[in-house]
Amino acid sequence: MVARQVEAGVSGVVGIVLVSHSAALASAAAALARQIAGPEAMVAATGGTEDGGLGTSLDLIEEAVAEVDAGAGVLLVPDLGSSVLTAKLLEEPGQVVLADVPFVEGAIAAAVCAAAGAPLAQVLAAAEEAWVYRKL
Repeated sequence: MVARQVEAGVSGVVGIVLVSHSAALASAAAALARQIAGPEAMVAATGGTEDGGLGTSLDLIEEAVAEVDAGAGVLLVPDLGSSVLTAKLLEEPGQVVLADVPFVEGAIAAAVCAAAGAPLAQVLAAAEEAWVYRKL
């Protein structure tokens, strides 16, 4: 089974779902995002398949979306390849939005912005800004 963890968040905060091929990667990235963003962040991690293998599962992603959906929208942050294609199946304009962002940096930027109470469009924009952050 895929590891998913959600911190108790504030109602009306944009939820974030990290979608990875690996349950361990998704869980670790979500934990980091929650630690940086604080207790208001509603971040779920979903990775792997129902049997614990590498891959993605539409059912597990749907469950994670339901867990973090507090009515302000949900941002999906996939890692690569089929996780993007699978997450795309859940897009609902204005409600469930797919982010084309660096996995860890985008997740953290989105979580911080969402925890501050920003609307979905602003959370997506914050995640997209992660493309321009330089490390050196």
